[in-house]
Amino acid sequence: MAERNTNTWLDTPDPQVFIKNSAKFNDLMMMYRCTVREVRTKLEVLNDEFSLEYKRNPISFIKTRIKKPESIYKKLKKLGYEFTAENIQNQLNDVAGIRVVCAFIDDIYTIADLITRQDDITVIQVKDYIKNPKPNGYRSYHMIVEIPVFFSKGKIPMRAEIQIRTNGMDFWATLEHQLRYKQNIEEMDGYEDVSNELLNCARAVIDMDNEMQRIKNKIGQFHDI
Repeated sequence: MAERNTNTWLDTPDPQVFIKNSAKFNDLMMMYRCTVREVRTKLEVLNDEFSLEYKRNPISFIKTRIKKPESIYKKLKKLGYEFTAENIQNQLNDVAGIRVVCAFIDDIYTIADLITRQDDITVIQVKDYIKNPKPNGYRSYHMIVEIPVFFSKGKIPMRAEIQIRTNGMDFWATLEHQLRYKQNIEEMDGYEDVSNELLNCARAVIDMDNEMQRIKNKIGQFHDI
């Protein structure tokens, strides 16, 4: 298996030097963009097949992102690792991120199962925050996967994080993130009250998701793979 020598140019812990050295940094980011593209294509194929065979789409939409250089640096530093390409690839699993938003809760587990059954995808880790939500109320299904990506010099195994959630969960997570981190609510008076209100909103979202799932099952006009 061919390997790219992406470590030689990261010989400094200075993030500004790293970021400014864009010509070589782009080589590594290109690899992650290709990883996102590979995973997204697989998901779109599954969604198209589902639409043709079962007359509906389990996936409402897909969002992708590549972690920003500053975020990569901060996460490596927090984990106690030096700022090198080797550590980026070996210690970080979420540089490439894919968010899959579904209509119903059971769609989440259908998509996760279909991903797991693909023979060229290796599931490294699963965290089910739907059955075991975070203390703040966050719910989502997280998968760390490894997929072979083919480049001109050979095949390279690349990792990505897939987050699967309902429209309601995505709505709550997006607004909660904006309120909590953009406004620095941890530093404001009444922080505990705000946290409790956000938690109550999260509970209302899961109640709505469960009710919509119940109605879907009652109607019986939707089919599973």
